[in-house]
Amino acid sequence: MELRKRVKLSKLQHNSGLSRDAAAEGRCSSNMMWWTERSNATQEGTGEVCLHGGSGTCSGSDILPRWPWRQCVSMAAGLLLAGLLALSQAWCVNAIHENLLWFSQLTEVEREISFRTECGLYYSYYKQMLQAPTIHEGLSELIHDNLTESKRTINLLQRMNIYQEVFLSVLYRLLPIQSYLEPVYFYIYTVFSLQAVYVIALYLIAWLLSGSWLAGTLTGVWYILNRVDTTRVEFTISLRENWSLPFLALQVAAITCYLRPQLTSLQQKVMVWLMYVTTFCFCLTWQFNQFILLVQALIIYTLDCVDFLTTTQVTTMYLVQVSSLLSVWLLQFCNSMILGSLVLSFIVAALFIRHCQSSLKTGGLLVRLGKLLLHSAMVLLLTVTINYLAKKALQLRSDEHIFKFIKSKFALGPTRDFDASLYLCEEAFGLLPLDTLERLAGTLLLYPYILSLLLLSGMLAVAALQNLSRPKGGSAEERKGAGEGRVVALRPDVAYNLLHTLFYGLLAFSTMRMKYIWTGHMCAVAAYGVCGKELWTLLLNTLSCNTKVLLRLVRYAVPLLMITCLYYKFWPKLMEELSELREFYDPDTVELMTWISTKTPKRAVFAGSMQLLAGIKLCTGRVLTNHPHYEDKELRERTKQVYQVYARQSPEDVYDILRSIGADYVVLENSICYERRHRRGCRLRDLLDLANGHIMDGPGENDPDLVPASHPRFCEAIKTDTAAYTALFTRTFQNKTFHVYRLKKKRKKSTKSSSEPIATQ
Repeated sequence: MELRKRVKLSKLQHNSGLSRDAAAEGRCSSNMMWWTERSNATQEGTGEVCLHGGSGTCSGSDILPRWPWRQCVSMAAGLLLAGLLALSQAWCVNAIHENLLWFSQLTEVEREISFRTECGLYYSYYKQMLQAPTIHEGLSELIHDNLTESKRTINLLQRMNIYQEVFLSVLYRLLPIQSYLEPVYFYIYTVFSLQAVYVIALYLIAWLLSGSWLAGTLTGVWYILNRVDTTRVEFTISLRENWSLPFLALQVAAITCYLRPQLTSLQQKVMVWLMYVTTFCFCLTWQFNQFILLVQALIIYTLDCVDFLTTTQVTTMYLVQVSSLLSVWLLQFCNSMILGSLVLSFIVAALFIRHCQSSLKTGGLLVRLGKLLLHSAMVLLLTVTINYLAKKALQLRSDEHIFKFIKSKFALGPTRDFDASLYLCEEAFGLLPLDTLERLAGTLLLYPYILSLLLLSGMLAVAALQNLSRPKGGSAEERKGAGEGRVVALRPDVAYNLLHTLFYGLLAFSTMRMKYIWTGHMCAVAAYGVCGKELWTLLLNTLSCNTKVLLRLVRYAVPLLMITCLYYKFWPKLMEELSELREFYDPDTVELMTWISTKTPKRAVFAGSMQLLAGIKLCTGRVLTNHPHYEDKELRERTKQVYQVYARQSPEDVYDILRSIGADYVVLENSICYERRHRRGCRLRDLLDLANGHIMDGPGENDPDLVPASHPRFCEAIKTDTAAYTALFTRTFQNKTFHVYRLKKKRKKSTKSSSEPIATQ
């Protein structure tokens, strides 16, 4: 029998080339500035190969390879390594997941409890689809759902991004695998396989940027070694970001390839379709897609303003975003939150203002800068106007809590708002901790990343100023002559990835949970800096020692040396981590779920915390009053009312609130009632006191407008079994963690409650 450490999952979570003149228009952006001295060396050596085919150019080199067979061998080696690294990541997260929980030895209820918080809610719909008699009936139950929110029938496919669960359940029912693969393993193996897709996408980004698959290898190694900061999939399997981020990385890889020079017309069309498919999958699997695409639209807008992209490229990428969002809008039964999104308003405004200002890119540097400022102000004003009118017309208030959170985070709005405070008080929505940078530096990732960022940012600034200073128009010979004197090179695909890592890096620093969008791409950018030809050429030119032999030597020797160092330093640590055995241990929750399943009516309605109710929905199938999917105003208001059980309220007020939403039982948690995990002012009971205008518990200052409450805290007082509480509530279950009370009927004379069993531990 293996000896394992028993650890509650909740604790784990808390720790937890040169452009030909004929092809210049429409294929390469006007900023294509190349080195005045170019090496005539062939594409020799490890990994020097093109991925897009056709032209044979690679990472700024315009020389065709002399040995096609060497190109094929290099391509095969690169793809093989990509597959091996991807499989390594998938195997690694699966092994850690097994070792953390001893998942293979858990009972069904323990496995389901391990899907904590909103993960359990999402997985419950996969389970529900599998238990339905037919696929059609399962879909009908999701479209007309009356179990997730009591006294409400909602369309889950419209409200939530659960098409992935629907797709997997249908696939599992159709494939002949039921006899040897349990449904839960089919689900988690799919999510872990997406981690392999993620690694392959990042590998391709680094390979496309640098022209060497060594960069892709270094990217994959860094991603795996920085697992703590690049993914948390092993213990939050069902989170929407674990489904969507691999598709975002694939989309960035498609954009990187699309922006490369000398693509044929067919290749461009293929890349556009790939961008659409990956963007569509990304949007379909995550409810926060509009905010991520907004940042991407701002990147495209910035590159357009400084002439790194052609009009065709800008319009195409905008339309890909719009068409993807509208496709998801249709699949989600015309979800108004998508039509009222900021990204759609911004794209419409940007395209309209750009069409109206035909003379935007004319004039000298100062004139163009002035025009850009005016242009940006007009786009911003029109965006706000369109978005305001759209939300008014659609009566959209589903995403207002996100904007309240942003206002409160930057002290631009009220600081006592309950919904905003729920986010602000969670560590995941705070600033990026400095220990993240320490861990990234420890794996040799941070230093080449920062150096690459500084050099590329300088090159981008110089290239942008040169673009803005260059007069528009003229013959091809004049444009060619204007470009021959340039000493800085920055391709559009490199510029895009630079701004991508900068914009999402700022997002990660402001909100820690968003770091998972940044850190994976960070690995690709750092690997490009180590293996790319442009940056090494710039450094060697600065040192006046640039030769073909030395350039090739450093481009291959440095990444190989880094990979060797990482292997000797981290391989033993990784093996030690993979050998550490723990065990899922949460007997109180198991006891609660078992009691609910066996001792309560199947249509009983339960009230409680969002996180716990998601587990009740999954494990018992009972009806809920509220749940963790927070993108609905009425649900947010209902959640705040249910949480009054942890506030200072009278038993009559709490009873009336719970009865009004159809609750039959309420579950009280000691971990919330006597919470110590958060600081004073961030405990749930403190948030409720502030929202109700009451003085908070414990020593410390209170705002002068707060007053003492006229009633004791409900979750504490109800345990005294005084007459005021026993007249309305009957305790039916309790253990060290949970207390369950049944709401009595209004006719208090009834003696039915005496037959209700009381379970104690």
